[in-house]
Amino acid sequence: MDNPDAIDNRLTDLEIKVSFTEDLLDKLDQVIIRQQEQIDALVREVVLLRQQQPSADMGAQPRNLRDELPPHY
Repeated sequence: MDNPDAIDNRLTDLEIKVSFTEDLLDKLDQVIIRQQEQIDALVREVVLLRQQQPSADMGAQPRNLRDELPPHY
């Protein structure tokens, strides 16, 4: 059977690994929270941009990019 020192070393190694794993999990949680906040902000921005866009129901024709050539052409 393993001697007490070997078991103690294995237990210490496992505790260290658990500690690093918990730290990594906390960091990943923070990344997910930050990403969700960014997604929420982008969704709000898209909603605002859609509200500013002229409505297709008002008889607006689909725009033709050829009609919008830059001034240097």
